[in-house]
Amino acid sequence: MFSFLSRFRHLDMPLLAVMLILSAAGLAILYGTTLSDNSSDVFLRQLGFWVFGFLVFLFISFFDYHALAKTNRLVYVIMLALLLGLLLFGPTIRGGRRWLPLGFVSLQLAEFAKIIVILGLARLLYFRRGQINSWRTILWSFLYALFPAVLIVLEPDLGSSLVILSLWVGLVLLSPIKKRFLAILFLAFLVCVGMSWKFALKDFQKDRILVFLDPGIDPKGRGYNVRQATIAVGAGEIFGRGLGKGVQSQHKFLPERQTDFIFAAAGEEVGFVGSVSLLLLYFFLLWRIISIMRRARDDLGMYIAGGVMSFFFFHVIVNIGMNIGLLPVTGIPLPFVSAGGSSLVANLIALGLVQNVSLQSKVLRF
Repeated sequence: MFSFLSRFRHLDMPLLAVMLILSAAGLAILYGTTLSDNSSDVFLRQLGFWVFGFLVFLFISFFDYHALAKTNRLVYVIMLALLLGLLLFGPTIRGGRRWLPLGFVSLQLAEFAKIIVILGLARLLYFRRGQINSWRTILWSFLYALFPAVLIVLEPDLGSSLVILSLWVGLVLLSPIKKRFLAILFLAFLVCVGMSWKFALKDFQKDRILVFLDPGIDPKGRGYNVRQATIAVGAGEIFGRGLGKGVQSQHKFLPERQTDFIFAAAGEEVGFVGSVSLLLLYFFLLWRIISIMRRARDDLGMYIAGGVMSFFFFHVIVNIGMNIGLLPVTGIPLPFVSAGGSSLVANLIALGLVQNVSLQSKVLRF
């Protein structure tokens, strides 16, 4: 018992501290957005998921990441089977088949698929670290991310599929790949974007991009969400209206105020100072993950930490970008802040992996 507890002193305390502060801030912001509902169900559910996720975080932190990466091969196959089964037989909720019902709770499989892809790609690049400058390895690693991304985009969940593909991009950039391969991949990316617009994107997804390019194209329809989000952010001014006192969020002018647009709701209630403080916390989180990545004991640990860094970076940049009108609207949650049990648990698992890399870099014997 005491031997187990003694391990806690070896945790990376700055990373643990910023995780706890972000979690507390997220719960406080979420609580503020629920005051007008006269119900604390959303807040209590999120708190319950955080407690469960923290226990998983501790387990992952002390479980050798080499073993996790090895068992990930079977988990990857199970994940693909579950995503396919969900697509074929899952219940349709809010126009999509994204949630796997498990009695009293539903899980969004796409959130956990992101973690599985990080582990799988990290292991693949680790074992083929001398072969990254070959099209066979590049193609195989891309297909590893593409399979779940395609199943997820068909749900439809474009945001999560883009996250998974961004994980592949981030890990490839971390590898010793040559510039000529990157140039060819960038040209292929441009071709794929053009083909996706023509053949793959649905009308509502195209509308989001058109609204981003011209927010005034339909201010009461397609552009309503973005317009209300920017109004909410601006209304917060310097210090905000106070938690639970935002006009846009409390009167529900702001759509999805507890999920996709929670940063706009927070901006109105905590103002510029609170929003910048939240951004600084994310900056510190990313900096700490990069620090751990640099001192990883092997390339596998480096790739895992790098994948988690890409995971958080993409989530934060895209969510905040769409809240202030700098990026098209996609359903990507803000880590530790947006309501959603699956997303919150996935965030904690991701940081558990980074803690594991940090512990292993200290050559601890478990």
